[in-house]
Amino acid sequence: MINTVPPGLIFIIGALFIPLIKNRTMKCGYLLLLPIISFINLIHIPVGTNFTVEFLGYNLVFAEIDRLSLLFGYVFHLITVIAVIYALHVKDDLQHVAGYIYGGAALGVTFAGDLLSLFVFWEMLTVGSVFLIWARRTQKSLDAGFRYALVHIVGGLMLLAGILMHIHSTGSVDFTYIGLENGNLGSYLIFFGFGVNCAWPLLHPWLTDAYPEATITGVIFLSAFTTKTAVYALARAFPGTSMLIWIGAVMTMFPIFYAVIENDLRRVLAYSLINQVGFMVCGIGIGTHLAINGAVSHAFNDIIFKALLFMSVGAVMYRTGKVNATDLGGLYKSMPLTCLFCIVGAASISAFPLFSGFVSKSMVMSAASMGGMSLIWFMLLFASAGVFHHAGIKIPFFAFFSHDSGIRTKEAPLNMLIAMGIAAFLCIFIGTFPQYSVYRLLPFTDVVYHPYTPTHIMAQTQLLFFSALAFTLLLLSGIYPSEIRAINLDFDLFYRKGSKLAVSVVTTFAGGIAKGLDYVFIKTLPAKLAALSKHPLSSMMKEYKNAGVVTGSTPETSSMLMPSGVPVLIAVAFLFILASVFLF
Repeated sequence: MINTVPPGLIFIIGALFIPLIKNRTMKCGYLLLLPIISFINLIHIPVGTNFTVEFLGYNLVFAEIDRLSLLFGYVFHLITVIAVIYALHVKDDLQHVAGYIYGGAALGVTFAGDLLSLFVFWEMLTVGSVFLIWARRTQKSLDAGFRYALVHIVGGLMLLAGILMHIHSTGSVDFTYIGLENGNLGSYLIFFGFGVNCAWPLLHPWLTDAYPEATITGVIFLSAFTTKTAVYALARAFPGTSMLIWIGAVMTMFPIFYAVIENDLRRVLAYSLINQVGFMVCGIGIGTHLAINGAVSHAFNDIIFKALLFMSVGAVMYRTGKVNATDLGGLYKSMPLTCLFCIVGAASISAFPLFSGFVSKSMVMSAASMGGMSLIWFMLLFASAGVFHHAGIKIPFFAFFSHDSGIRTKEAPLNMLIAMGIAAFLCIFIGTFPQYSVYRLLPFTDVVYHPYTPTHIMAQTQLLFFSALAFTLLLLSGIYPSEIRAINLDFDLFYRKGSKLAVSVVTTFAGGIAKGLDYVFIKTLPAKLAALSKHPLSSMMKEYKNAGVVTGSTPETSSMLMPSGVPVLIAVAFLFILASVFLF
């Protein structure tokens, strides 16, 4: 029997040795070997295995293996291999180390069996991901990384407070079903702590702000881990929570309107990422076995096809140095393979038949329909049309077709093409043979779902056809919003402007206090003490005269003026105390 270790540990420890390998070929081999060794380790851990350590009277479970955690563990290893192949040309050790620590932390969260170890790995996610943003080494990436870190620090503190309150009220650290039925404040804090990483509405701008500023290769890791570990955590702790149904439905809809007017293609993909996570959150909220299977299978598929889209846009950015729709177009002539892979990713996210999105997204919609949730079903249907419009059509159209930008460049490097080719193959294979791929990994084996029914195929084909027709008519009529060179702010406008106002108010208030303290303790009091130390008697008499305590004053006048001499007495007492300290 092969000895096994907790999943994720190989990534985290292995990352520390990457900078020590100087030979380029050996380093590339080592980078590819790490996820393979980790995956072999994972498949040799039987379902039901626990890696437990006792700490302060609690059992910390660093690995609890079941079908739900295994599905996410498999896809996290798979996407790491693809992302590493895509990044083999990168000579920056910081990106490689951060990527593996980030991936190891995601595996740590996935297999954590207790809330304390979950929190440790949760915070490691922030550390690894923020360095992938900073690794681009621009002022924009630096600023975005700081904003990203601040948001996730707040979310982490919320999660920690919730965990401590939950442990105090239940006496248990087990990471299992928590729910909101008990009305415990700790449960709500954990719930919203997960929601920050899930990019819920109003909490989402960190994603669309930071992901487009990450490195070309780093964003592949970012698109896979943070939001999907949050989806896993919600599926583990809050399945069937009705609030998630509406949160998810709103998530599927609102990014569409921002993505349509966005010029930065990586930012368009960031909005579409939120849109797709919305389907997962909605499925978790519905809570039936079919809905949960649909949510986690869509997470599996989304990790792959979203990475494929980010890789294709990243390849364009790598060769041209441009990522805005207004600057691109006509690249199908010089980057035909990248264009083809991008179209595969676009077809997958749009849920074309025979592509991966078709076999998972429809499970969530079917669960909503079977549950009598007509409005939710309609919202998901609208979102399905919208994602085809802004990700399925807009990304390949403006990057590779549209107007001819005149850019002529080389095809993407070989390692990028191999990575995109693997992802494209998986998108088609999963979409064509779901029963032999993702369906075999689903947590609830009692559910049988057949995506390729005549009704489903016809309905989805009609939806895609009329969405494409609407795009064409809007474009030809000139009604379609033109791509402009601008930065679009959504809800982050409020906290960006609001934070400046808050800082201004606090600064003004604190400045007034500082000026008062400066006047009393820096300018006035030391001068008084200095005068007293030189001529104590004359200084005291002078202060009393200034205060109005003079010979011949009436008792009434003296009693009225006496309080203004009190500070002098305090100063004398203070001087006496100082003298006592230094002399004795």
